Amino acid sequence: MTQSHDNEKEDGHSHHSNDITIGNTRSSDVDQNSIEKEKYEANADVEEVPGRSKEVTAEEDYPDGGLKAWFGYVNSWGIFQSYYEETLLKNTPPSNIAWIGSIQYSLVFFPALIVGRLFDLGYFRSIFIPSSIILVVATFLAAQCTEYWQLVLCQGLLVGFGCGGIFGPTTAIVAHWFKKRRGLAMGFIAIGSSLGGTLLPIAGKNLIPLVGFPWTMRIFGFILLAVLTASNLLLDRRLPARKVAGGLLNLSAFKSAAYTTYCIAGFFTFLGIYTVLTYVSVSASEIGISDDFAFYFVAIANASSLFGRYTAGLLCDRLGAMNVMLPFTTSAAILTYAWPFAQTKSSLIAVTVIYGNPIMEMGETFDVGRRIGMFLTITAVGALVGPPISGAINTATGNFKAVGFYAGSAALVGVILMLISRHLILKKFFGKF
Repeated sequence: MTQSHDNEKEDGHSHHSNDITIGNTRSSDVDQNSIEKEKYEANADVEEVPGRSKEVTAEEDYPDGGLKAWFGYVNSWGIFQSYYEETLLKNTPPSNIAWIGSIQYSLVFFPALIVGRLFDLGYFRSIFIPSSIILVVATFLAAQCTEYWQLVLCQGLLVGFGCGGIFGPTTAIVAHWFKKRRGLAMGFIAIGSSLGGTLLPIAGKNLIPLVGFPWTMRIFGFILLAVLTASNLLLDRRLPARKVAGGLLNLSAFKSAAYTTYCIAGFFTFLGIYTVLTYVSVSASEIGISDDFAFYFVAIANASSLFGRYTAGLLCDRLGAMNVMLPFTTSAAILTYAWPFAQTKSSLIAVTVIYGNPIMEMGETFDVGRRIGMFLTITAVGALVGPPISGAINTATGNFKAVGFYAGSAALVGVILMLISRHLILKKFFGKF
């Protein structure tokens, strides 16, 4: 196995896809005539490095496995939103509190523009190790926070930046190790996020009354320290780098109508898709469900997504990522509409369980390189402003019905734009994409 090339970047730069990448399936899976019409005009930017024929062959020889290939803190934000509204920041408007979680969500994706480019240049550990340190330190610092601005800084900015530096390289490595089973591999990665999003809210709910908020955050910090230490030891890139000319941006990518449309679709989808995870616990408390149980709705949503994450990974390999993502996203939008009308514990549980299946597909549309970095940066804007807008609507109307309509409509606009992007590539109704 080829080891990390942080210290070999002069020898060349990593594989860079010249096709539109959506989900974990490249547009090269579509018939050749369609590809030629929508293919990026980026081949001229790629310069082959002399003496690299063996590595180029390695790029085509995917192991689809291996020890280093197989091995959600942010997904648990909903419990903090509820806790802060009721105790630590009870005099702060919910929309202001939501900015902390929104900053977290968005910073998972914002750094992709820089991180993706650095990964292209051969860096991995020099990104992953500092990001791991930032995330652990920020979690310990959050334990000491008592003011709103302190939580914005530690739990919003620092935790977000740490997660962003980990998210990109970790998932980009999948493209080095998997091709035929890439969707399945991404499904397993998503399952890890689901487990974290399930267990951490339950742990937080039970730890806060026992040891208090500060020690709960410290325990989370120790958990992250153990997990990230193992990750730094196990994860490694397989392929060498390839020289790719240009800087962070490749604006010529936006000459492709399909790519531009898909970027806009991502913005609208992320604008609405995090609303339920952010406010489901708060809305449960407002309709009379006990605070003790309301905390568990975030965990229920993440636990129910386990099945969806695994099956979506399998289906992506067979049907194409876009074909899988469209029905998942559509059902998420419909359930966002339905969520405010669930007025009993059983109905809210039902909505939450079903909602957990499609939510996983929102964060997995990327691959290495500048085009995906640009895509994620655009979608991050939606993740940043979406939940605070929902909070402001809730404050203005006094209920979550208008919130559900806004968030569900935003997600549906994303679905429509995805359909347009898909049509621009395939030029037909049926086809793998």
